[in-house]
Amino acid sequence: MKTKRYLCLIMCLLSLVSCHKGRTYWAHDIPAVSMEIERFDNAILNVHEATIAQDISVLYDEYPVFMPVWVEEILGIPSYDTACLIRQLPLFLNDTVYGFKQTNAREKELFENISDIQKSIDKAFSRIVWLYPELKDELPALYLFISGFNASVYFGDDLIGIGADMYLGSDYEYYNRVVYEYQKQTMRKECIPVDLVSAYLFHTIPFTSAKSRLLDQMIYRGKVMYLTAQLFDDLPGYEVMGWTKEQWKWCERYEKEIWHLVMDKRDLFKTESLVLTGYLNDAPFTSEVSQDAPGRLGIWLGWRIVESYMEHNPTVTLQELMAEGDAQKILGQSYYKP
Repeated sequence: MKTKRYLCLIMCLLSLVSCHKGRTYWAHDIPAVSMEIERFDNAILNVHEATIAQDISVLYDEYPVFMPVWVEEILGIPSYDTACLIRQLPLFLNDTVYGFKQTNAREKELFENISDIQKSIDKAFSRIVWLYPELKDELPALYLFISGFNASVYFGDDLIGIGADMYLGSDYEYYNRVVYEYQKQTMRKECIPVDLVSAYLFHTIPFTSAKSRLLDQMIYRGKVMYLTAQLFDDLPGYEVMGWTKEQWKWCERYEKEIWHLVMDKRDLFKTESLVLTGYLNDAPFTSEVSQDAPGRLGIWLGWRIVESYMEHNPTVTLQELMAEGDAQKILGQSYYKP
């Protein structure tokens, strides 16, 4: 009898742990949402110099929304100035000094098949619409485009563009000319879904706190990262964060020391821009903590606090979490003690 009672107690404890630690938010029968990615990149790369005037006319006809945006935002040419576009577009496509021709060739090869990206994005947006049905009729059109190393994700009116040439692999040689070493980690094709969806969430879910302390920014961004991680629950945390595995492990190893340092410096309640950017902006390291700490460490800390909050409050839904604008409440009820 004692053995049975002990076994029952152990099973109950395990069930409580599983409810708190490994929460599952998704139903098995979520309606599928298709976010078709328009291949504007292919359309641009199929322009021929011999028929350029005709090809440009076709582009304006087939992409009446995105073509003017691309011409003005990427090429820096007024969309009505067709004569200038006829002169400049061949240079953009065939330049070898800045590596555009080589880059365009690599993009065309690497992105010949995007079914893996499409599947991941569809799954994430299906879950988003399941959480927020009101967004179903407001979903943006998606375009894959060539940015000339100008943009990874571009937001326009009712559209999002993905600069495919910014995702050609961390080892792509021409990136040495346009980005810093620490930025290359996320310049991989497989990073597109997380980059796109997290950018969409930041764009769609507003920062609602009346205060702008480091704590408020950390919790807001931590909430978005927590939701992103749930949408991509098949990915490890470091991929969602855009870090290496080693960077993630370093933060886990020194999490207690990091938190104590932040508390000792009383940085949580500071509002100075230098403090906020030091913890939250992309950088080779988080200067406020250590040169060994990866950039955006404040976002990771916010994510950890939110994670602890959700573990200690198992009845709180994702929608309720995202709507909660009281960062102090989330911190207090997280019982975060690394």
